[in-house]
Amino acid sequence: MNTKVIETYPLSYGQQALWLLYQIAPESVAYNIFITAKINSPLNISAFITVWNKIVERHPILRTTYTSHEGKPLQQINEAQELSIELIDASHWSEDYLKERIFAETDRPFNLETDSVLRINLFTCSEKAHVLLLTMHHIAGDMWSFDILLKEFQALYTAQIESANQEKAESVEGSLIQNKSYIDFVRWQSEMLSDEREEKHWQYWEKQLAGELPILNLLPDKPRPPRQTYQGETLLFRLEEQLIEKLNNLAQTSGKTLYQILLTAFYVLLYRYTNQEEILIGSPMRGHRSGDFKAIIGYFVNLVPLRIFLEKNVKFTELLAQVSNTVKEAQKHQDYPFSRLTEKLAPERDPSRPPLCQVIFTWQSHRWCQPIENSLHSREQVLQMEPFLLGHQRGADFDLNLAVMEAQGVLQLCWQYNTDLFEASTITRIAGHFVTLLEGIVAHPEALIFQLPILTATEQQQLIEWNNTQIDYPVNQCLHQLFEQQVEKTPDAVAVVFENQQLTYSQLNAKANQLAHYLRSLGVGADIPVGLCVERSLEMLVGVLGILKAGGAYVPLDPEYPVERLSLMLSDSQVPVLLTQQKFVETLYTTSLPTHPAHLVCLDTNWVVIQECSGDNLICDVQPENLAYIIYTSGSTGKPKGIAMNHLPLVNLMLWQVQNSTMAQGGKTLQFAPIS
Repeated sequence: MNTKVIETYPLSYGQQALWLLYQIAPESVAYNIFITAKINSPLNISAFITVWNKIVERHPILRTTYTSHEGKPLQQINEAQELSIELIDASHWSEDYLKERIFAETDRPFNLETDSVLRINLFTCSEKAHVLLLTMHHIAGDMWSFDILLKEFQALYTAQIESANQEKAESVEGSLIQNKSYIDFVRWQSEMLSDEREEKHWQYWEKQLAGELPILNLLPDKPRPPRQTYQGETLLFRLEEQLIEKLNNLAQTSGKTLYQILLTAFYVLLYRYTNQEEILIGSPMRGHRSGDFKAIIGYFVNLVPLRIFLEKNVKFTELLAQVSNTVKEAQKHQDYPFSRLTEKLAPERDPSRPPLCQVIFTWQSHRWCQPIENSLHSREQVLQMEPFLLGHQRGADFDLNLAVMEAQGVLQLCWQYNTDLFEASTITRIAGHFVTLLEGIVAHPEALIFQLPILTATEQQQLIEWNNTQIDYPVNQCLHQLFEQQVEKTPDAVAVVFENQQLTYSQLNAKANQLAHYLRSLGVGADIPVGLCVERSLEMLVGVLGILKAGGAYVPLDPEYPVERLSLMLSDSQVPVLLTQQKFVETLYTTSLPTHPAHLVCLDTNWVVIQECSGDNLICDVQPENLAYIIYTSGSTGKPKGIAMNHLPLVNLMLWQVQNSTMAQGGKTLQFAPIS
């Protein structure tokens, strides 16, 4: 169909931003918006088509195409525009397949230069069951526009089928005549931004958004792409009737709106996820949709950034008051275009994120679905419509958008998210946390925000199970006794290998016993610390087991440590005995031992004396509550600190590792971590 351009006009600020995005990605469906409604009555298809053509004729924005001239975008109002209406037989479809086909329609891009900006699909399931789908490019309207469209459709359709009552039909059409159009709004906005009103709005926003603006650190599941993407999905979550009733009661007693209560709850949820005390959420507002523009189709909606400061010791009711005041003040200045705001603030642009706000909160009331009374016809002939809530947008122009859709007392939460950042399972979990949070809020609105529950009942039970680590294990045994039990089981198996040397379990046990008897002769017993300064070797394990068998607690001293660190550790632990190797004696004597005297035993050169001791297991009075080791922290934040550990938790750990090991018998483990 050839169209005749009758007028051209500039674009509003919001439209200019969308036109620029369209130029960058014309195939994107991020700014396709839609609404679905059930029609539960017979339809006169001829009247249906006639009415929608009348609506397009009534609203110039619906027969507008877009172009540019000398670098400036323009909207062209056409004398006529072919309306895209598709009638589809869905009588044999399942509801799942119906939804699939609906989303296939909403995911078709618009050609703003040639196509109609409104597409209409009617899915007929039976004579009295239809689903109406309206899909629009955001440049031509917003969700409030759908409210107007559906109200007009109901009124004009009713008038059309009542053509016998010509006077009433003309009265209905006359009541819908508009004296203004969207072009008048574009003029109004241009004038507003060129007089003192612009400065008044700007002064408010400049103060409200002063300083460094917070970036919401809501950790994604996937690495953030270098450039912002618009791939999106939606999760729908309907609130239970009982919870809605309690929210309404809270709204009544607090004197706040449901919008303010759920927005405040969203701030709490994000605070609990990020622990950030300053959060910026964008919230779309109606813009200058009042007076002469109240019933006009067009892109009036404006994103308003709401900056809130939180702290864990604030009560929910106190935060609600802050959010309420911020919203009320922002509403007074909601006509200042978001794109103009970002231009003047000029934040450092990160191409991987949307500017200013990464997360938004939307509230949409479907007021069109109020029942239409018709006294001239029976109920069978009245156009009966109800919401068929499937969301409102398929793409994702933000990281996360919580849209609350209100219709006939029902609240449905629409979680729209960027699939290049988040998994569906994560959004499902977030949605569950939000519902739990709402239940906590209505039960205890005076609670501190950090005390409000967010875990679902399933997660709370899972947390109990995860923390139920109690297990039956021998509480009367020490670490070296577990080793002795293994010696009994596999005495001839290789226990340890170092380079070309190795020891069986019985050999390692005998050497450790000889050292233990020797240490006992030096006074080592329960809770006595014994230093162990040896390189990685068989002697290292002999030393550890020998100290434990004697009842002492080993203190590992890495010979590669700086002299100052070794000196500090010896001074702090006050070891009476120090096991080492001959190669380190000179270093220890010249640096640490003069100020921290300890009986020095070399496990290599002194072994001729040690091996004279018995190789049998010792019987000593060491208990699981006695010390097993003292290991020092790195000291990266200051002075190294000794961490003392007794046998009991180590026995628990060792048995858990044995029971949960996937290693087959005879497998080998590389001990790569230093003993210290």
